[in-house]
Amino acid sequence: MTDTVDKAPAPSVPPEQIKAIPVRHWGRWVSGVVVVAILAMIGIAFSNAKINYSVIPDYLFDPDIISGAWTTLYISVLAMVLGVVLGVVLAVMRLSSNPVTSTVSWFYIWLFRGTPVLVQLLLWYNISLVFPVLNLGFYKNEMNDVMTPVLTALLGLGLNEAAYMSEIVRAGIQSVDEGQTEASHALGMTQGKTLRRVILPQAMRVIVPPTGNEFINMLKTSSLAYAVQLPELIKNAQDISSTSLAVVEMYFVACIWYLFLTTIFSIVQYYVERRFARGSTRNLPPTPLERLRKNLRLFTSFRRPEVAR
Repeated sequence: MTDTVDKAPAPSVPPEQIKAIPVRHWGRWVSGVVVVAILAMIGIAFSNAKINYSVIPDYLFDPDIISGAWTTLYISVLAMVLGVVLGVVLAVMRLSSNPVTSTVSWFYIWLFRGTPVLVQLLLWYNISLVFPVLNLGFYKNEMNDVMTPVLTALLGLGLNEAAYMSEIVRAGIQSVDEGQTEASHALGMTQGKTLRRVILPQAMRVIVPPTGNEFINMLKTSSLAYAVQLPELIKNAQDISSTSLAVVEMYFVACIWYLFLTTIFSIVQYYVERRFARGSTRNLPPTPLERLRKNLRLFTSFRRPEVAR
């Protein structure tokens, strides 16, 4: 019988550390070089152009420019309010089981979405050629006195926007499960109360993002109101350029103001969307300030030297 000798276990050798080799994304570098080259070419072209850039700061806060920017904001807000209110009504009519109301809503949307906004503005501006006198029984006046540039822009922009808003609201209402309506009716709620208390609050998550985009688009579309002599931003910029002969420079001034307004309302739109997303997402997206703080922390961690152990 042979004696078995217990052997000591061999020392465990740690596995060799895996050396990860990063993947080379040559396409990113090539596209980055191409973009930088295109931007450099555009910058060189504009630097060699006959543009007096020193004039732009002088007219940026001109009283006429500020007045035009205020008029642009004013008419955009009023037209958007009219478009939203009328759009909700048209969406409810479109979803109605009544064939008359649904047909009227469909015809309105088809008509205003199918014709250019500029043509609608010009039609409202020249409506006195069709109806010289406005006679409502309790009010009578010349149509030229009634149809001012402000009212023309309000009707032309607001009624056109209502056609688009009706489709946005209709999509939001249809995104809510039909069981919500059935449960509300089972509890004894009327159709109107169900719409106000149950359907529309849930549909806002779908309605708010495109509505914000429509308002930002309205800020830019309001520039068409210069055709009806509304003293908005483009109209006042053109009036200044006709006397100062700084045509391109004044367009740059208008672009700066449009970018400023759209940026402000884009930030507001982001926070409104974030608020209505609370019930649909577990983790809310970070705010721009939180993203900035995170990027700053990453940057400082990269710059910080490693502590020797």
